[in-house]
Amino acid sequence: MKLKEITEILSLRPLTPAVGLEREVSGAYVGDLLSDVMANAGEGNLWITLQTHVNIVAVAVFKNLSAIVIVNGRMPDSDTMDKAVSEDIPILLTGKSAFETAGKLYQILNAQNLQG
Repeated sequence: MKLKEITEILSLRPLTPAVGLEREVSGAYVGDLLSDVMANAGEGNLWITLQTHVNIVAVAVFKNLSAIVIVNGRMPDSDTMDKAVSEDIPILLTGKSAFETAGKLYQILNAQNLQG
């Protein structure tokens, strides 16, 4: 499923609007410990986290993730946003919890897999 579709269905707010919304999302990974994400997230995954610092962009680039979803209404600083734009990593924002975001994402990706 395209990141743009997921963004619309989950009412995510793109903080980097011109970046990567046509990417395919292969699944998701929920985690806040960077080493855990580096060890376990899969290529093309959507990363759901509450982290907002610039290092999240480096991890997303390293793992070739489709995007970063920041939960709980947290806002990244300008350094993180600048790095995301320069590295072509979409950052999306939601006021919802990681649990709710992951649950809804699971439902829509699972439904798509059943149809496809």
